[in-house]
Amino acid sequence: MTAVQVIATKRDGGVLSDAQIDWVIDGYTRGVVAEEQMAALAMAVYLNGMQIGEIGRWTDAMIASGVRLDLSGVGRPTVDKHSTGGVGDKVSLPLVPLVAACGAAVPQLSGRGLGHTGGTLDKMEAIPGWQPLLTPDAFTAMLRDVGGVICAASADLVPADRKLYALRDVTGTVASIPLIAASIMSKKIAEGTDALVLDVKVGSGAFMTDLSAAAELARTMVGLGQAHGVRTSALLTDMSSPIGVAVGNAVEVAESVEVLAGGGPADLVELTLALAREMVQLAGLDADPAEVLASGRAMDTWRAVVRGQGGDPDAPLPTPRERHQVRATDSGLVRTVDARAVGEAAWLLGAGRARKEDPVQAAAGLLCHVRPGDTVEVGQVLFELHTDTPAAFPAALTALDRAVGLAEPGTPVTPSSRILQVIREPLDFVLG
Repeated sequence: MTAVQVIATKRDGGVLSDAQIDWVIDGYTRGVVAEEQMAALAMAVYLNGMQIGEIGRWTDAMIASGVRLDLSGVGRPTVDKHSTGGVGDKVSLPLVPLVAACGAAVPQLSGRGLGHTGGTLDKMEAIPGWQPLLTPDAFTAMLRDVGGVICAASADLVPADRKLYALRDVTGTVASIPLIAASIMSKKIAEGTDALVLDVKVGSGAFMTDLSAAAELARTMVGLGQAHGVRTSALLTDMSSPIGVAVGNAVEVAESVEVLAGGGPADLVELTLALAREMVQLAGLDADPAEVLASGRAMDTWRAVVRGQGGDPDAPLPTPRERHQVRATDSGLVRTVDARAVGEAAWLLGAGRARKEDPVQAAAGLLCHVRPGDTVEVGQVLFELHTDTPAAFPAALTALDRAVGLAEPGTPVTPSSRILQVIREPLDFVLG
């Protein structure tokens, strides 16, 4: 078998055999299949797609490239959440301690931000002392004793995906449903969790802007999870406007703590509780996340999670050297607040990165003081920009220039729920 044969099969619209998929994933992981060859195959998949059986086998081969965690000894039902990424999406921060306080173990293996979407690890690193890396023994101990962990995945967990995602990022093949599904689910299945809830974002700030495509992705991933014995469901959630007020790193941590203290923006609380209820149900627990949140137990668990990874939950969060306010130049009813524009502005201010190796500023980001359905007046503050590099303000302001859209006079704007659809029925999978 050769890489050229595998590439040609998919280039010509054919179906890859199990043997071809196993060989090419293993060969790429070991360096036998060259980067340019895998780039060509990724583009062929992007253009011609994959059948259900191919996606399932591709996911199996990715899982087989590394270790598979065993969480059977933590003494709690295990359940995790994965988001496809968004703007202001700090939900993991309050969600992990909330679901842990309900009695589950939540092994949240997270990543870093790239482009206009933020990364959970970047946000958590704004907490003084907090460390993203845990030894296997410390990881298990945190799940057993605290109930939750937010950390980076080890290098031996699905190494094929680590290589392939970096390649897809630089070859324009990220937005492929088969490759997205296999990337996400190979890591979550290898993580060893009993149950999984997927938060599939839809809208201008998400990878998926089309509801039907997002539903196809969700059903594909639900099918992959269930076929591997992982109880899996998905929520399609609106990502057309930023979640909450804060977009960035330290500012999102602060807003997450507000939620755990019983406050926070209504849409962030709605999304956190909706995901928590689904996770608790899949874990088979008899607990009311809203009651647990109101009791303060989730805040206690948050503090334990932070301390368990070297952080100080009482330490002041980083603050920016420079701030700038953006004020409304027109009055009216807000129709849209473009999530992508806001995310790009935060990235330009230093909260995100263009390449995985780039640093981020802990204090960079912005506060979005307006949302669809609000009425604004001339001079009202729309955004407050935070950065340590004031030279970044002009580019960020350009990104925000058309972020807020006003409705035509007399046109009603009704704020909608973040929850668009719940998906529990998968596409059919038969795995070998």
